[in-house]
Parts: sequence; C-alpha cells; structure tokens
Amino acid sequence: MRSLKLFLALMLSLSASAPALAALANGSTAPDFTAPASLAGKDYSFALAEALKKGPVVVYFYPKAFTSGCTVEAHLFAKAMPEYQKLGASVIGVSSDDVQTLHKFSLSECGGKFPVAADPDTRIMSAWDAKLPMVNYASRISYVVTPDGKVLYSYSAMDPSQHVQNTLAAIKQWQAEQGGKP
Repeated sequence: MRSLKLFLALMLSLSASAPALAALANGSTAPDFTAPASLAGKDYSFALAEALKKGPVVVYFYPKAFTSGCTVEAHLFAKAMPEYQKLGASVIGVSSDDVQTLHKFSLSECGGKFPVAADPDTRIMSAWDAKLPMVNYASRISYVVTPDGKVLYSYSAMDPSQHVQNTLAAIKQWQAEQGGKP
C-alpha cells in the first residue's frame, strides 16, 4: 500500500509539471456517458443525458480517491453544492476508481452531496481528453456542460483550489447570458 501511495504521488507530481492536456473545446459536443457511480455510499447509475435535462452539469475528473488533492477538491465541491443547486446545476466526479472505493469516498469526502462515477477502463476520461498519458488516471480537469450538451467551459489545473470557483463563475455568466434562468 505504501509503495502504491509513493507511486501515485510521483505520477501526480510528474503530471503536475507536464503540459496541460488539450481539453475539449468550448462549444464542442460533450461526449455522452452512463456510468456506475456512488451517491452517499449507495449504488447509483449516472447518465449525463438525464442530468442535462435538469440543467447544466459540472463534470469533473480527478486522479484518485483519497489522495490529498482529490480529497480537498471533493470537500470543496461538497461545500459548494447548495450554490450549484440554487443555479439549477449538478456535479459528477469521475475517476478510474472502482465503485466499492467510491462508496467510501462519496460518504467521507463528498459528504453524500453529489455522485462520483467509476471509469476503471478509462473510456470516459479518454473521450473527454482527461486521461493522463501512460497511466490509468485522470488529469484534474473540470467541464461545465450546458443542457444542450455543449461544453461551455473547461478548467485544467492539478491544484484543486480553483475548480469550484471557476465552474460556478462560468455557470453564473452563462445564466446571465440566458436571461438569468437556471
């Protein structure tokens, strides 16, 4: 276990110094997906198309549950969920972790406030240009997808501290341009 943590720390530090991934372009169609997920420690099936029927969706990718940056990011998203909900938006976190790991993560780190999806074969993260090169982990990248399925905004930084702030700002700006409707 200790060697796995050291390996992950090394890979994350190397990826932090690597050039940013080419994110999906703003205005492009977001790849649709359905994935097994966990919400408040229980099995959940997340379908992007269904979530978009209710409003904008933040799809955020993170490298590995229970690592320091991913824990910070999950706490920040959980704390901000009332604000996302006021805006009519939802959040889904995606990693290569298995659902059993995500059951624990969704309770302890996400506070049961939003679902986290399992992508162990990296199919989703690859379609979203969120997979780190040479490893089966996601980069830290957040997307805002509008109800018409278009990428409104993307933000890629290994530092988790600005993902929530930036995605909220993008949703607020989009709503202002839509006449203030959630």
